[in-house]
Amino acid sequence: MKAYTKPAVYRLTILSILLVIIGSGCSITRGIRKDQALVRKITIKGIDEQFAETAINYVDKEQQPNNWLNLQLYYTFSNKGKKNIGEAPVVVDSNLIEYSRVQMEKYIRSRGYLKAKVTDSVVIKKQKAELIFTADEGPMFRIRKFTDSIADNNIKALYSGNRNRISHIQPGGRFDTDSLAYDRDQLYLLMKHNGYYDFYRQYINFTYDSTFNNSVVDVKMIIDNPAGKTQHPVYTINNTLITISNSQGRTPGKVDTIQVDSQFRFVDYSKRFKPRVVTEYVFQKKGEIYDIDKQTRTTTRLSELNVFRNVPNPVYEKLKDSSNRLNTRIDIVPLKRMSDRVEGEVLFSGGRFGYNVGNTFTDRNLFKQAAILQLKVNWSILFDNGNNVGNDHSSIQNQEFRVGAQLVYPRLLLPFKFPFLGKFAVPHTTFSSNYSLFYQKDLVKRESFINSITYDFFDTPYKTHTITPINIEFSRGIIDPAARAALLAQNRYSYVYLIGRTVFTSGSQYTYQVNAIKLNGYENFTYFRSSLDIGGNFLNLVSNLTNAPKDTLGQHKLFGYTFAQYTKVELDTRIYRNFGGEKQFVFRINPGIGIPYGNSNQLIFEKNFYAGGANDIRAWLPRTLGPGQFNRGTYYGTDVNNRARLKYLDQFGEIKFITNAEYRYLLANNFFGAKLKGAFFVDAGNVWRLHNEPDNPNGQFKLNNFLSSTAVGIGTGLRFDLSFFVFRLDAAFKLKDPQFSGANQWVLINHAGELFSRGSFKQAYKAANGEDYNFMQLNFGIGLPF
Repeated sequence: MKAYTKPAVYRLTILSILLVIIGSGCSITRGIRKDQALVRKITIKGIDEQFAETAINYVDKEQQPNNWLNLQLYYTFSNKGKKNIGEAPVVVDSNLIEYSRVQMEKYIRSRGYLKAKVTDSVVIKKQKAELIFTADEGPMFRIRKFTDSIADNNIKALYSGNRNRISHIQPGGRFDTDSLAYDRDQLYLLMKHNGYYDFYRQYINFTYDSTFNNSVVDVKMIIDNPAGKTQHPVYTINNTLITISNSQGRTPGKVDTIQVDSQFRFVDYSKRFKPRVVTEYVFQKKGEIYDIDKQTRTTTRLSELNVFRNVPNPVYEKLKDSSNRLNTRIDIVPLKRMSDRVEGEVLFSGGRFGYNVGNTFTDRNLFKQAAILQLKVNWSILFDNGNNVGNDHSSIQNQEFRVGAQLVYPRLLLPFKFPFLGKFAVPHTTFSSNYSLFYQKDLVKRESFINSITYDFFDTPYKTHTITPINIEFSRGIIDPAARAALLAQNRYSYVYLIGRTVFTSGSQYTYQVNAIKLNGYENFTYFRSSLDIGGNFLNLVSNLTNAPKDTLGQHKLFGYTFAQYTKVELDTRIYRNFGGEKQFVFRINPGIGIPYGNSNQLIFEKNFYAGGANDIRAWLPRTLGPGQFNRGTYYGTDVNNRARLKYLDQFGEIKFITNAEYRYLLANNFFGAKLKGAFFVDAGNVWRLHNEPDNPNGQFKLNNFLSSTAVGIGTGLRFDLSFFVFRLDAAFKLKDPQFSGANQWVLINHAGELFSRGSFKQAYKAANGEDYNFMQLNFGIGLPF
């Protein structure tokens, strides 16, 4: 047994550095009287290591040491009248110390040390206090024998058949009260799963005898019958009344009651829903025994439809006869049918800035079937003050306009009968149609039109399947005549073909996810996502059967256009590990590959991989990394026009490998109403070309150059957690840049003095590339990066 110490917490982040500067020289004991002492440390001695970290949580919150940053925030803002920011100083309180000692002693005894004693002491130096709790655990008690006394034979048989599955109480095991509480809860749920609607935890009691001399305990479980009865009744479901109010929760006027079938009656004061919307997700059917799991499943599935504001648990009423039947009532309040949301963001990076504005209109109950229709419009624009190409001196670099419609049904709409898959989540059928128009200044205008049908469903609470059997894409590029002539004059045919061709494809997609439901928690788990995208195979079969004509490159044409044929695979594996509280480590591996074949020798432009950005390798802007060791400055040389024209378009690949490691922790519980969290991270990876392409020298993937062509970025960040969303700010730094060679790749180490100033390295880079080299990239985002 070792002493366990909880010191004050110190972290290094963007904000904490700033606060150190602001508050430098300030004592952490300011703001308390001279006869008071600030709690700065808690030490626990004599407790088994496996319980020590938990035991410290039994020290009262008002005696836990302040987080250093929380305390500085309080000192900074309390002087301005905002005392709800940060944490007030925690001072020694003898009453709370005694209360903590008693709670800790109870906790140790609950772990099987029935004779444990805890004493406390306080050491104060310069108004800083250390609280010391010393435990004498004594012997650990084990279970010698377990017996039961169950008056109802039916319950005894049910318990006996499930005991090995639900019980933590085993002879020879440690005696602890948590196991007793766990067994009581598991047995209670077992009864509730099997029709015992009137069964309560109070019917279950444990007695134990610890009067033996060798630290053992005999445990006995007793389950009583209801007063005056010889057994517990088993209830079955009878009729169900479903009532839907208006969106204000009111039931005005009179409406007709619809008798749906022998079980369901339906009353809709909103006049907006068909009965099937609700009855399909009521899992307690007439004649079945009561099951609390089906009750919970009903409430959860109805809430997941996203058309109801309030779905309380069903209310049950016993029939007055002796049949042990339950009538069910479900009262629901719907959301407003229509809503409109405007969103926008502003982006800054060096001489580049831009904005993105969008509008989403939602109809939550189309055709009275809880089908959700969304209409989205989005416009984004990027300016680049330092990049004017040709005679047009506008600073607009590129623009994109997107419009789309999506209709989501809360069921699988199939031309054949298929088992209902709503046990673990609401399945969906999504019809979507999207159009986008992209304009790159003095280079190209690309438009694409995508139509698809998608099905998603769960086969367990943690496994999601998304199948898109039909996905039809049409894309077309129109290259600026001057740019086209310049590219062709320099034999850059592949770029002309890549961004200027008209192509379509028809394919299918499949995505499989595991543990997506756990991503917002702090438990230990592994998340996995895999996606497969296959296109053009059916069209290739049709073209071969019909002997379709070919273009000048030997590719088949259907309906007057060539079609794309490819296979694309991407994997995303993340390992989440918790280090107590809200401290978490995440490790991510994200590889992918796309292979054109058959009727294609290149992937469609939009199907390629790109690196960089707020959710990827954060030290680089999107589309500005790779492929491999491709160096734009060396490749383009004095060709300033094409270097500018093809920016954001020429750094792509058919292969990608991204890996990230991030440590997340809590900084302050209350920062202007939000939780303030910090993170340290390392990002590594790149994209590569499948083959040695003249337009991307040194961009091909090879095993012997994998490490030398891998980029590495490091950084730190802040997360402002407002519960309903997380606002994120990351500062990322280029550590290893693969566009250079050998030791010169370690740019941050070799040129740390130029991080925030200009020197020979930056001057040489600007001369070669026509722009500044940015070591640091700030990323603003909504939500966590992964």
